[in-house]
Amino acid sequence: MSVTHEKPGPVPAGHEKSTPELVQDLTRLVPQLARQEVELAKAELAEKAKHAGIGAGAFGGAGLVALFGVGTLVAAAVLGLAEAVPAWAAALIVAAVLLLVAGAMALLGRSQIRQATPPVPRQAVDSTKHDVEAVKESAHR
Repeated sequence: MSVTHEKPGPVPAGHEKSTPELVQDLTRLVPQLARQEVELAKAELAEKAKHAGIGAGAFGGAGLVALFGVGTLVAAAVLGLAEAVPAWAAALIVAAVLLLVAGAMALLGRSQIRQATPPVPRQAVDSTKHDVEAVKESAHR
């Protein structure tokens, strides 16, 4: 989308605009300029949103392909371990390792979530309460 800006032409020699004419031009041109700027911003945001959508889709596709890659690596680990132990034992060992990693990640996640809840900025709230008390005390003096 292209937004064009209308430029005033040159003022003919000897014809200077009066103050009321300039005010009239200003009241006509400012809203027009504002509308054009809004249209330009909309067009720019639409273009950026399009690129963001394509980027998000590409990241999603990459994640899916990476998931298949990890699955293939797990299968390779099972098959490689199956050279040393029976296949069922290899699958069991790899599954146990994966579950241990998942458990460790879950504990880390839980710890981080506990630190983030409740989602209230405690220090800011305490500081604000302190400020309110200080204002109340100074008002009573």
